[in-house]
Parts: sequence; C-alpha cells; structure tokens
Amino acid sequence: MIFRGISLGKVRPPEKAVLFMAILIKEQELFEEMNPLLQKEFGEILFKTPLQDWNWTDYYKDEMGEGIKRAFIFFKHVIDSSELSEIKLKTNKLEERFSVNNKRRVNLDPGYITPSKVVLASTKNYCHRIYIGKGIYAEITLYYKDNSFKPHIFTYRDYASPETISTFNTVREIIKDLFKAP
Repeated sequence: MIFRGISLGKVRPPEKAVLFMAILIKEQELFEEMNPLLQKEFGEILFKTPLQDWNWTDYYKDEMGEGIKRAFIFFKHVIDSSELSEIKLKTNKLEERFSVNNKRRVNLDPGYITPSKVVLASTKNYCHRIYIGKGIYAEITLYYKDNSFKPHIFTYRDYASPETISTFNTVREIIKDLFKAP
C-alpha cells in the first residue's frame, strides 16, 4: 500500500538474538557457583571469557569493595529480544539472593547480541534508553559498522574498550554461523 508516495512498513519478527551476561564479582568461588545457576536459568553456554580485573569506575566500590573482576557469558539459546525485561528481573533476584547486608556480591547485567548490535538492560532511565516494560530500560551500546562493533556517545568506557569490542566481534562470528543452522 502506498501513502502519499511512501510505502507503509510491514511488521516483521525481530532479528535473532543471543543472550549474554556481564558479571562483576570479586570471589572466584562465587563465580563458579553462579555458572551452573545461570545455565539452569538461561541454558547452555556458547562462549565465556575468563574473569579479568575490572577497574573502570569506583561506582561499585562502596557496595562490592576492591578487586572486582568481570567476565562475559554468552548463552547458546536464541532469544526473542522482547524477553529482555523478564531476564533482567530474574538476574535482579539472583543478585538479591547472594547479597549480604543489602550489598551485592555479584552484579549481573544481561543483554543480547545480534549481528547488528549489542543491547544492554538497565533499571536506570536516561536520555538514550528506551523503556521496555516492568521497570526495565534498554540501550544499544554497540552497533556493527565497517567490519566491527562501534560504541555510541553514551557507551560505557569498558564496553568501548578494544578488548570488549574484540570479544563481541568474536561472538558475532560465532552467532552468524549459529543463526544459519537449520
């Protein structure tokens, strides 16, 4: 149908997405304890980075202390991107479960990756975030252009780092093949 010389858009399903979890944690033992819980909740692991020192900000220092480490876990199960708000609520409950004296011992930040973008969930609103329901917002933190993911102006510095971008570029190649599978 044409409206004033412009074709009307057709509703299409969203592109396939792979869930990932960015994990901030101090204790190796707790990280090992979290892995099977996350697999039980979100499925088989497709790709995982090792825990690495994370010192990009002091934002979590009062809550989690010094010596925070981060890892990314990517899950094999393809998700519908509309599930992200429910997933964030589940990760918030896991964080609460392992909290001590109302202080988190683990920070679980879910997101998803598609061949064209990396999207993060957040409970915090800001000018670049879109409300996706149930008190949760989403932001496109990386976009794919010229053979690599690129950061936006509001992208967290750690996500804009060459190491993190390399990780997401690697996973992008893996999921391209995964999405081609019958």
